[in-house]
Amino acid sequence: MKKNIEIVTPVHNEGASIYSTLDEYYTFLKNADIDIKFVISEDGSTDDTLNEIEKFSFKTDIKLITSKNRKGYSKAVIDGLKETSSDIVCFIDSDGQCDPKDLLKLLEKFNGNNLVIGNRKPRSDNSFRLFISFIFKIFYVYLTKIKLSDPSCPYFISSRKNIEKILDTENIGILKQGFWWEFYARATYLNIDILEVTVNHRKRKSGSTVVFKTTKLPRIAIDHIFSLFKLSKILKNL
Repeated sequence: MKKNIEIVTPVHNEGASIYSTLDEYYTFLKNADIDIKFVISEDGSTDDTLNEIEKFSFKTDIKLITSKNRKGYSKAVIDGLKETSSDIVCFIDSDGQCDPKDLLKLLEKFNGNNLVIGNRKPRSDNSFRLFISFIFKIFYVYLTKIKLSDPSCPYFISSRKNIEKILDTENIGILKQGFWWEFYARATYLNIDILEVTVNHRKRKSGSTVVFKTTKLPRIAIDHIFSLFKLSKILKNL
């Protein structure tokens, strides 16, 4: 039986790569006999992202959510996930680092009730980003007691029902720069089974990951840790 999947992705100034990223998924999954619909949450782009999305929309069905002003990654993700209507939902980032071939691996382990997430091996991020992630993970494990191999991976398959459960929890989006850490933590405390699958992690097709100024890092680190404390209190009430 042919599967119908909605693929959610947030975009901000990805004009140089968004067409090729969408087309890669569309072509691969079409050949795999899977029907897909894209839900794109556009986050106040100032380049030609919207024009590239419009060009691609002639190929397949797209639901586009736009914003004149930038909302931030977490809000863009939440808005996109809320607009889904299919029973099976996949999430990808729009920078081309997620490999469409791995979607079949995630789908193979999906039983309709669990949350199947990627475990990126090896990660193609720079050493500084990996170091920050390592330090944050220490606090994350200590405060949440959750031991996932890759709790920041933006690649998963879930039922829409479970996504709705997670999004309905208190103060969703509290970790503005660490949304997936939060999302998977809430899922765990809601007793949603999480299964990790090894996936390929490619280099970005274009652009670069946002790197904060060194002078801002102490403040950002403090905000993250403070938000983790607040999240741990919320989790205890789920």
